Amino acid sequence: MISQVSQLHAEICRTLGSAARIEILKALSDGEKTVNELSKTLGLKQANVSQHLSILRQRRVVATRKEGTNIYYKVANPKIIQACELMRQVLIEQLQETEQLTKTVGA
Repeated sequence: MISQVSQLHAEICRTLGSAARIEILKALSDGEKTVNELSKTLGLKQANVSQHLSILRQRRVVATRKEGTNIYYKVANPKIIQACELMRQVLIEQLQETEQLTKTVGA
């Protein structure tokens, strides 16, 4: 039987299964930002950023704060950034291993 935690884990992984969403989280890792700020930082259309933020918000990966007419987004739990960074390090190591293997085979 699959546990509830494993099911939730899979849902979060699906939520993070978008390069744009990962880039949004990376941009939010240094503090809260508006949709407009994220759009400029990432070079994506505001509507696209808003759609991704909506999904992240539904899964409680990001939280919001309203100030006047602006809505500020932030990462809901800093451990999410830690998990993404850990996975990033694993992927970098895999790329380096592949590069070394390619050099060895090509020699």
